[in-house]
Amino acid sequence: MFAAASAAVLAVMGLVLVRALMGPTVYDRILAVNAFGTMTVALIAVFGFLTGRPEFLDIALVYALINFIATIAASKFVEFAFFGEPAAEDDGGDM
Repeated sequence: MFAAASAAVLAVMGLVLVRALMGPTVYDRILAVNAFGTMTVALIAVFGFLTGRPEFLDIALVYALINFIATIAASKFVEFAFFGEPAAEDDGGDM
């Protein structure tokens, strides 16, 4: 059962990796890398259950936190490329 889940997660990771390489925008690529990290967390958890080592869940949780922080940091870097100033000029008008 866990071996089939591992194979499914690996297949999805391959598809997400293709999406990361072919994404038309940088935001698509960031989302694909985030999904790849999420699938990695799932793979670590399934591997921990498959080998009978539940301490891998702790590693998976730490990896999930790092993945979340890295995704937020990459998104902020793309949006604010000049350390706090918006990348595009804002005209200051109302919506």
